[in-house]
Amino acid sequence: MLMTTNEPVRAGDLAEREAAALYRLMTWLSPAFPVGGFSYSSGIEWAVEAGDITDTASLADWLDAMLGDGSGFCDATFLVHAYRATEAGEEATLSDIAELAAAFVPSRERQLETSSQGRAFIDIARAAWDADGLDAMVAACRTPLVYPVAVGVVAAKHGVSLAPTLHAFLHALVSNWISAASRLIPLGQTDSQRVLVMLEAAVAATANRALNATLDDLGSASFRADLASLRHETQYTRLFRS
Repeated sequence: MLMTTNEPVRAGDLAEREAAALYRLMTWLSPAFPVGGFSYSSGIEWAVEAGDITDTASLADWLDAMLGDGSGFCDATFLVHAYRATEAGEEATLSDIAELAAAFVPSRERQLETSSQGRAFIDIARAAWDADGLDAMVAACRTPLVYPVAVGVVAAKHGVSLAPTLHAFLHALVSNWISAASRLIPLGQTDSQRVLVMLEAAVAATANRALNATLDDLGSASFRADLASLRHETQYTRLFRS
């Protein structure tokens, strides 16, 4: 079931609640949701220029590492803990998580990417998808919410279940990476879908790890991807902001 509630659920309204949750996830994590994700490549632009990514196989390998050993797993873990703190009404805990998530970003451009998208996500949620208590949870944080934390907070306040939220977030993250690569390699639409297929198991595995991870489990082993995000700002020509 995609939505949770403390009230008894009648058989007649179960489908309606699930449909509402699915509708919100599809909207919030759609490329059309105006958080500006299309402007960022998470260092992929430099990796293409450096020759690390040249085709579907090298792209899939790069993204698999980013997902399981880099920012993908870290962002997923922060989303999980932000969701649970929000669901429990633990404002101080959420504030600590938000501060740690903001400090965990390895480069200035990635900081710009995740903080800008987080701010946009919260602003749009307040304007169009507001929920009781959302303002209070956001105000309790000492630092602006980065993107995965913002998604976790909003989903929790809307009662959308954690597991589907996490899988949808990771799918959207990988889709945005592939979209950036498709404009850089270049990559055709069919090959883009092939890469998405290759990463299906990795997305599920990363989500399962994050659901069971503590904040002490956070860590990155994707140094080359982190280096790419640092080198991106000195590229002679750029299509993306990170």
